[in-house]
Amino acid sequence: MSADTRSLPSGSGSFGRARRAFRGWRGRRPFWGGLWTILAGVPIMYIPYQTMTLGDLHIRLATTAGAGSLIIGVLLIVLGLTMWFQPQSRVFAGVATILLGLVSLVVSNFGAFIIGLLLALVGGGLGVSWAPGRPVADGPADDPGADDGPSGAPAASGGPSLLKE
Repeated sequence: MSADTRSLPSGSGSFGRARRAFRGWRGRRPFWGGLWTILAGVPIMYIPYQTMTLGDLHIRLATTAGAGSLIIGVLLIVLGLTMWFQPQSRVFAGVATILLGLVSLVVSNFGAFIIGLLLALVGGGLGVSWAPGRPVADGPADDPGADDGPSGAPAASGGPSLLKE
């Protein structure tokens, strides 16, 4: 049975429409780069303000650069949201994410114990490398007269034509 011939269950009409709408929204922007960037901001701004307890021993991770960690974490979350809601600025947001991730290495407890650093590098890389897809042509793909050259012969598709005119 083909995937195209399946019918949706009767109770999933609005859920199916919402899922298709989300899938379409997600496909028009660097969704995964933004998600990884947002996830990178959380440990970078959370871990430096925590106290770990090992038995009777309390370990404070706060440093003098705690405010810097908070600023870097908030900026990473804002850059992730920027990738989602302004996909045209994805290259700027991706490069800024990579730079903030590298700065967090020295400012925020080794990039919040390397977790935030790695998430920021992956998210920034995905944001920079994402490119919008091309729209699918509405016409048939096998139109024999669509790619004809000036003499009626098919046009060369990779370089200059060798046909004499």
